[in-house]
Amino acid sequence: MKRRDFFTGAAASLALGPMAAFGKENGSHQPLKNKFAAKNIIFMVSDGMSTGTLNMADILLQRKEGRESAWIKLYTEKTGRRAFMETSSANALVTDSAAGSSAWGGGRKVPNGNLNVNADGTFNKPILQKFKEAGKSVGCVTSVTITHATPAGFCINNKSRGDESEIADQYLDLKFDVMMGGGAEFFQADKRKDKKDLFGDYEKAGYKLARNRDDLMALAGLQKPIMGVFCEGALPYSLDTFEDAELRKAVPSLPEMTRKTLELLSKNPKGFAVQIEGGKVDWAAHSNDAGGLLYDQIAFDESIKIALDFAAKDKETLVIITTDHGNSNPGLFGSNKQFDLFQKYKHTNNWIMGDLKEMPTASQLIERIEFAQGYAIKTAEAEKLIGLLGTKNEKGLYVANKPLFREFGAIQSRYTGLGWASMDHSADYVELAMFGPGSENLNPFVKNTELHNFMLGVTGVTS
Repeated sequence: MKRRDFFTGAAASLALGPMAAFGKENGSHQPLKNKFAAKNIIFMVSDGMSTGTLNMADILLQRKEGRESAWIKLYTEKTGRRAFMETSSANALVTDSAAGSSAWGGGRKVPNGNLNVNADGTFNKPILQKFKEAGKSVGCVTSVTITHATPAGFCINNKSRGDESEIADQYLDLKFDVMMGGGAEFFQADKRKDKKDLFGDYEKAGYKLARNRDDLMALAGLQKPIMGVFCEGALPYSLDTFEDAELRKAVPSLPEMTRKTLELLSKNPKGFAVQIEGGKVDWAAHSNDAGGLLYDQIAFDESIKIALDFAAKDKETLVIITTDHGNSNPGLFGSNKQFDLFQKYKHTNNWIMGDLKEMPTASQLIERIEFAQGYAIKTAEAEKLIGLLGTKNEKGLYVANKPLFREFGAIQSRYTGLGWASMDHSADYVELAMFGPGSENLNPFVKNTELHNFMLGVTGVTS
């Protein structure tokens, strides 16, 4: 069946009414009771994805592989619904990921840094807890730490997104069915300040642990809840993983985790709800790392295709695709020839600067960049970068040396034509796409908080 055939005619939309699944913040809503209600929800987040990121990833795929991205194909084939979404938090026009995910997860705007905790200290019940109580299988998948703000916003209440060790502890009693990502340091006794062996506690509580790609591929059922933690910190950038056979063997990709998770969760006859996050898109934007940004967006898009293919076959699954906020607002300002350099990229800026064993000479750095990205910078540019190596006085989010990566991004722009507005989140309205039953109720413009009741309404789950 073609995806365009999946949708019904206008009569169904008129019968339901365009606002049938929307409600006030964390307020009442009317469940959709009709044959088009969804049994399953796949909520996909390309964290920190400015519109330019989506555009350029699609252009890169078209020029390199002769195909559209799965996300843009929803638009060109008119098989999905599209909207703009505002992204503010309770205390700022520019949200962070904790408040952004909590808006969806708890249905209310909370202050930046909070996870489903209001300014007055009261809690908003996270949506995966609601779906779990309704009998559905639930989980989160991410390319960063599983305890990070975006997955946590669907799962728990915490005043501080930064306490990932506590968040790892909070997950234990929830018994969510599938949780996958990085962040082993928040579970290991030798890395935690309290020396608690959380991995041991998870096993005692009846969880199945998956610690590497082989463990992931061996998973075959949901007799036990699954906690998959595949590395310390975030998963490696997709671009760097392509060139490293050991990494590919040890750490699963976001598409691999997505495919396995849908296979596992779909065994529940009552349905499932899952959040899938391309978290490294945000991290690359914060460090103005163009190769990391574009190729992790493409990895996320491969996960979109897996989700859409599942939904087209299943016919009972609503796929929601969006981002929590823009970040750094990258755009293409150069020539075709400049942009085509990205087709030759082997490694990210993070690999170039982060894996240095000793201080390089200018010629060594020029050679390293040319090997990794296919262009040779000038000696003066290399010397300026070397002068910033070791600078630690302006620490950026996920960037140990913000001045270095800001300068590298600026130099790189001269060769690739990809420019940056900043190294921080933006207040942009963002892309929101839907495919599947219930998507016909999507309004052209929504507040981020409205998606909470939309998901509950389209599945017929009461809050």
